[in-house]
Amino acid sequence: MKKLSFFIVMFVIISNEIFAQVSVNDDGSVPDPSAMLDIKSTSKGFLPPRMTTAQRDLIPSPAAGLTIYNTTHNCNETYNGSTWIGNSHYIGESFGGGIVFYVYDNGQHGLIAATADQSAGVQWNDSYYNYCNRIRNDGIFIGRINTDSIIEREGLGTYAAIICAQYLGGGFGDWYLPSEIELGLLREQKAVVGGFLGNGGFYWSSTEQNANFARGQWITPWGAGGSGASTDGKGGLNFVRAIRAF
Repeated sequence: MKKLSFFIVMFVIISNEIFAQVSVNDDGSVPDPSAMLDIKSTSKGFLPPRMTTAQRDLIPSPAAGLTIYNTTHNCNETYNGSTWIGNSHYIGESFGGGIVFYVYDNGQHGLIAATADQSAGVQWNDSYYNYCNRIRNDGIFIGRINTDSIIEREGLGTYAAIICAQYLGGGFGDWYLPSEIELGLLREQKAVVGGFLGNGGFYWSSTEQNANFARGQWITPWGAGGSGASTDGKGGLNFVRAIRAF
């Protein structure tokens, strides 16, 4: 009878320990009433499991809320019930209606490319030999300004800038024709982004050369040496790939 009483007492104690709140600290404080696990420290952090993307993908039936540190992409990731969501973005990530090809600010912002070309042969503008943005803007995130300027000047039609602006990949309506520098960054990641058409495909940028010519890049094999940058007459029929910023 004494043995039975002892086991009953131990069971109660163990049960209470299992279902009780837990506090991990070095000051003896009790856990916050709202937390099952309360970790407190002023000199140490919480370290989640660290693994590669391949190892992560082998986790059987991950629970929504499961968190790891992905050593392939160097960021924390949480499973939302259908996919893994990171706290920073990386080149090659499927995101925002396309593929990320440029990041900055520790992966918080960058550029996304459409996964396929919007045209295999379209001219830079409809009026051929007129200045559009006039100041020949170039730089990262400048393509948006250029695209708006070209459309304001040209109006409705079928040309590189408006084709990009009318693209609705992923349901987003803020796509644009990249500047020459943005197109160069895209060219550097052409293997990651993929979907580029043709051999020796010349792709338009939104950067103007002068009244007669606009800038572009050789994305696929021909002209692969050097920077790949070149010009073509505005009436030339060339490829177009839309991008957007995040």
